[in-house]
Amino acid sequence: MIYFTSDLHLGHENVIRFEERPFQNVQEMNRSLIANYNALVRNEDTVYILGDLTFKVNLEEANSLISKLNGKKILIKGNHDKTYDESLFEKILIYDELAEYGGQFVLMHYPMLEWKRSYHGSIQLHGHIHSKGMEYNLECKRNGIRRYDVGVDANGFYPVSLTTILDFINMP
Repeated sequence: MIYFTSDLHLGHENVIRFEERPFQNVQEMNRSLIANYNALVRNEDTVYILGDLTFKVNLEEANSLISKLNGKKILIKGNHDKTYDESLFEKILIYDELAEYGGQFVLMHYPMLEWKRSYHGSIQLHGHIHSKGMEYNLECKRNGIRRYDVGVDANGFYPVSLTTILDFINMP
């Protein structure tokens, strides 16, 4: 299975307040986000993390938190990502393209107004904007924009599968 997520901000105490996350403290947030992630993702799965995996933690703690996440991880770097231990990832990129299940996907931390093949059915997956709930994704769909926020704030604090995204985009 292929999953996507972004903007976990593991270690970032202030993101709880900034984004009105339902956690008492950073330890609870870290435990919950890692547990939610691992509840879906198995070691044989691939996860594209579209940026801002950790923030406000030293490199040793960041690597320790990342090592607790299941799956084959591909990091698309966001504005808060450090130089992590590269052995924790299959690849570390700033942009990628993916063709799976008959879909064409453009992957970047930031939302784009236009992307490769955007006028020919490709879908842009991104994070960065910390959408609260599905309203942003629903608004994009209503407006015929094939763009999807994979961030944890938009997806109930869980990763989202490629099949779920395709079903959402293609559902009438």
